[in-house]
Amino acid sequence: MILSGNELVALATKAARGAGAPPQQAAAFGRAALCHFQAGRAPQHLRAALEALPSGPILEIPLALTRLMESAEGDVAEGVLHADAPPDFIQSYLEAQSFAITATASQDGFVLTCALSTPAPRVLPVRVTLPGGLAARMTALAAHLLVPDTAASRAGGAGAGLTDND
Repeated sequence: MILSGNELVALATKAARGAGAPPQQAAAFGRAALCHFQAGRAPQHLRAALEALPSGPILEIPLALTRLMESAEGDVAEGVLHADAPPDFIQSYLEAQSFAITATASQDGFVLTCALSTPAPRVLPVRVTLPGGLAARMTALAAHLLVPDTAASRAGGAGAGLTDND
């Protein structure tokens, strides 16, 4: 399946939400998924992260980055990012941040220096080829967000009413 960068971000975000991630962590996963594919990294790390929900790296990495940013003194935050995830998956999250990050891999994790007031360099999004199995899994997880097509859901306000079709 070939997707634009925006389509991939939206699908990955919805898949994470459908698998149980909170909205902010799901959005961070969507942005990281785009960086992951733009860098040509292994797609199985994305699937493994989705399957680990409602825990795992989709929750851990954004929360660890938030704690690091909260500890900033001035415009610079420094620390070690610990997460139980493959290094290239963590790297995708780091590249998805809006601020500049210098990261060095170590035995304890990634040693980070975050320049919070310096914008991160951006790479123009490209079209992404999503492997069929991952695309199907993401689509299935995203479908969990849809309201069921039942009389009860329509009675509760779901779907288009008669005035919406006029």
